[in-house]
Amino acid sequence: MGSRIGEAMLTQFLAQSETTNAKARQFAIAQTVELNNLIPPTVSYESRGNLIIIGPTSIIVDVAEQFSELNSITLVSTESDAHDKETEKTVYHAKDLSIKGFLGAFDVECTLNGERVNLAKATIGAAAFDLVLDMKLDSVMSEQVPVPGYYPVGRGYPTLAQVLDELPALVGTFDKPKYFRLNPELCAHSSRGVKGCERCVDACPAGALTSEGSEQTGHHIQINPYLCQGVGTCATACPTEAISYALPEAEKTQNFATRLLANYKKEGGETPIIAFCSDRHENFNVMALKTMPDHVIPVVLDELLSVGIDTWFSALVNGAAQVLFIASRRMPETIQRVLTQEVEIAQAFLSQLGLDPQRIQVVYMEALHEMTLIDTPLAVIEQPLTGNKRARLMGALDHLAADAASNNIEITEIQSLPSHAPYGSVSCETKDCTLCMGCVAVCPTRALHSDPDSPTLKFIEQDCVQCGLCVSACPEKVLSMKVQMNWSQTQRQETQIMHKEDAACCITCGTPFAPASMIEMLRVKLQGNPHFSDEASISRLYMCEDCRVKDIFTDLSANPEKQLKV
Repeated sequence: MGSRIGEAMLTQFLAQSETTNAKARQFAIAQTVELNNLIPPTVSYESRGNLIIIGPTSIIVDVAEQFSELNSITLVSTESDAHDKETEKTVYHAKDLSIKGFLGAFDVECTLNGERVNLAKATIGAAAFDLVLDMKLDSVMSEQVPVPGYYPVGRGYPTLAQVLDELPALVGTFDKPKYFRLNPELCAHSSRGVKGCERCVDACPAGALTSEGSEQTGHHIQINPYLCQGVGTCATACPTEAISYALPEAEKTQNFATRLLANYKKEGGETPIIAFCSDRHENFNVMALKTMPDHVIPVVLDELLSVGIDTWFSALVNGAAQVLFIASRRMPETIQRVLTQEVEIAQAFLSQLGLDPQRIQVVYMEALHEMTLIDTPLAVIEQPLTGNKRARLMGALDHLAADAASNNIEITEIQSLPSHAPYGSVSCETKDCTLCMGCVAVCPTRALHSDPDSPTLKFIEQDCVQCGLCVSACPEKVLSMKVQMNWSQTQRQETQIMHKEDAACCITCGTPFAPASMIEMLRVKLQGNPHFSDEASISRLYMCEDCRVKDIFTDLSANPEKQLKV
């Protein structure tokens, strides 16, 4: 699993050319060690071979003959009795079908004879069906990437021939890799009951990611490993690496591509182009490569989006003249959308650097004639890229910016980016800010943080992922976001003071504990409140929390009768 250079057909094709670049490509392929997880975590499915077939009567009756070796077959017609084909098989006429689940655990509910039932219990006495063959044109389950065990043949993919070959073998216990890692501590989706980033949920074409919880209990991202198909869009879309691809890790794939380029250059290869492609479509990969020159090096991934924008730019600064994606317009719409959006951001960066935006380009099989190839590599970075995903990307961009400046290319310091880009700044209307630090409490990256010694709100632009948690959490509504790229490395990485006030110091111990303006505001608001009618209660506003508690208990000890009023 993970990054690798092709299968038999692709390897055979690459060996056919004898040019210098082709030989260098073969050398790089042979010498670059693949990076795979030796023992990846897995999830298991248990299938007993109970199949349900849904669709027009005439079709499902004929198709059922092909699966006679399975444990049971339940036929559900989408037509009225009047259209039934004469058959000895039992055909159920169910209405309002709903299907949830996965291989070995499909919960099928419907209205049967006027009653809402669990169809597996009503027909075969089982808790669930194991396999679903859906012949309806508008399939019951709408996920763009079908869950394991569900075959929406009626909508065109997969084909019936593929299902006849694959489905009968799905009886027994099956293990599937757990494709992702989730670190809730880094997640920008929710904090303290406030919701923010939902990029991963929007990017999942398999329905595996959901936002669970409520304002009272708190929201969190839930990933169902049984529904996850490992397409990688969630990891690519995640700006904080709360979700990361695990087969292998994206950083290992990035290093793999770097070594691949080094080995290619070592053997005398020139102007290498990296072409990421999916191992699902080996025939397409070979077809595309036949239209390309010998310095295009394919990197075959389990999924095209298992690597993100940091890996793309890493390839460019480590010797690749261009990064291509061999794709198809038959890919699920969500995968195409996420890929297009990420490439749009990458091309915006390239344009700002005075580079051809087609250095990062999607090549669709259906439009190979539209492909643009670039044969001029960029200046190679001297130090390896390190840190998290964002740090590695910014390291590559800063290298390219420095190279552009050395070539007298003028770069606008602040660049507007597409609205979906997770880069930008936060602004504060300081006159209305109370320095309550609610924004700091919810910031997932510490882009917003406080000063322990004074009432100060600080901000580091490079760490901001534009999740919106701070804006939603601010009780005064004084924060706003702006999607942008700050090409000044110093400004982007330095700590900015957004708002600062004089501190109110505890009248007992002298410790600064809150903004002076906040304490004065509280004093004004509490005037006339019966709970703050005596001098002792007012004076406690000017104490730190520890001294305030001590003063209350000292007063209660000296005046026991006050305990009756507590």
